[in-house]
Amino acid sequence: MVTEFVKNRAPVEVMTVSSFASRSHEVLHFFGTRHGPSYGEPNADLGRVRAAEPDYPFVVSVHQVHGTDALILDGPVRVGEKFTGGWDVIITDQPGILVTVRTADCVPVLLHDPQRETVAVIHAGWRGAVNGIVEKTMSTMQQRFGCRLDGLRVAIGPSAGACCYEVDQQVMDPLRGGYPEWSSVVKMTDHDKWRLDLKKLIRGQALGCGVDENNIQCLDLCTICRPDVFFSYRREGRVSGKMVSGIMLTGKSPST
Repeated sequence: MVTEFVKNRAPVEVMTVSSFASRSHEVLHFFGTRHGPSYGEPNADLGRVRAAEPDYPFVVSVHQVHGTDALILDGPVRVGEKFTGGWDVIITDQPGILVTVRTADCVPVLLHDPQRETVAVIHAGWRGAVNGIVEKTMSTMQQRFGCRLDGLRVAIGPSAGACCYEVDQQVMDPLRGGYPEWSSVVKMTDHDKWRLDLKKLIRGQALGCGVDENNIQCLDLCTICRPDVFFSYRREGRVSGKMVSGIMLTGKSPST
């Protein structure tokens, strides 16, 4: 479902995609489109904490490297603070911090544990997914913050869909070796060519971790199919832009 998101401080409307099926007063969350919002977009301050008042007092975006490592924010941050390094996951239990990822065919995944008041955002391409980025993130949330995996809420956002996402042996070899149910997420289309359902792969991994299937929401939107709504590296053959997705715990903002 595509809905309008209106910024509080300006009469500018941008397009965003709803995430969790039910609204929650505990978190703010969104999947962006090519029309916005722009929080977390790459610039000279990538990896530096910024502010987007009054919407978000602290915005964190990091350098993404198609790995599985997580940046853990378990204490207050300050505007201007710099995080040097590369991550594809950000986890926090601190209110007022919008954690973001940028995608242009990869899958943005939002996680929320309402009991432990912890959120996470994941940038999951095929490399991250095959290498267990979802399982590793959930395990970290469990070990570091005491999260119960059966209580996690998971939102899987727009990405390259099974209708369009063609992969070759480079992807299939590690997929076969790392995911026992691999045959359920691919369909052969030609010799040494398959269509991969990344969203289904990530959903299956979340279920395998013990997440309740009723707590998983998946937006069946393909970034390749919809040039009017999404950027797509596969469709355009270059990085012409990226969508920003994010999640933030509400409540009193951490001190600066």
